[in-house]
Amino acid sequence: MSAKLYYFYHRGAAELTRLTCVAAGIEYTEVNPETRSDFLKWIEEGKLLFKQIPMLEIDGRQIVQTRAIIRYVARKGALLGKNADEETTVDMLFEGGRDFTTPSLAIGFRPEADVLSNVKNDIMPKYMPIFEKVASENGTGYLVGDSLTIADLSVLEGLLTFTEYFGKEIFEGFPALEKFFNKVTSLEKISAYLKSPRRKKKNDEHCIAKVKEILDWN
Repeated sequence: MSAKLYYFYHRGAAELTRLTCVAAGIEYTEVNPETRSDFLKWIEEGKLLFKQIPMLEIDGRQIVQTRAIIRYVARKGALLGKNADEETTVDMLFEGGRDFTTPSLAIGFRPEADVLSNVKNDIMPKYMPIFEKVASENGTGYLVGDSLTIADLSVLEGLLTFTEYFGKEIFEGFPALEKFFNKVTSLEKISAYLKSPRRKKKNDEHCIAKVKEILDWN
């Protein structure tokens, strides 16, 4: 099975879709707009229901809205939990993972020091003790049950970014969360993706400028 992911050149709102496709074993190619005209053409062709990306073309469908994309892919990859109770817990932790991760997506679009200060002083102290408790009580190395779910991927995305900027020192006092991080990043498919050129680099001035140009942000 293959898919096409329409998005910009950076991690951004599509990174969790990439991770979910990788975990589900779904091959994808990326389609990046070279100019604003490319982006407007997609809208004119009716590809983008809400006139925004990411969009995933798969199974003859054009799926928009990040969470809808992720859950569609996750159903195919059995990443939603093994029963109704697990599915509910996965949903809660997935959404908590979005609150944990999303503030860091502003790096480059807002002053980096301001974003990182918020992450370090407000976001991490609020959420990491929660995820530590969840991981410790579950005891399998995953957050829910005994297999990978989108709850794990949602939290992992934030931890990948935070370790990139602050180092693994963020795990001091969070042994279960460190075990979780090491386990999930060591999974064959995830590890291969993180080491590959498909994994986008940190936001830089060039990629931010490109996004602003295509979206006509002043």
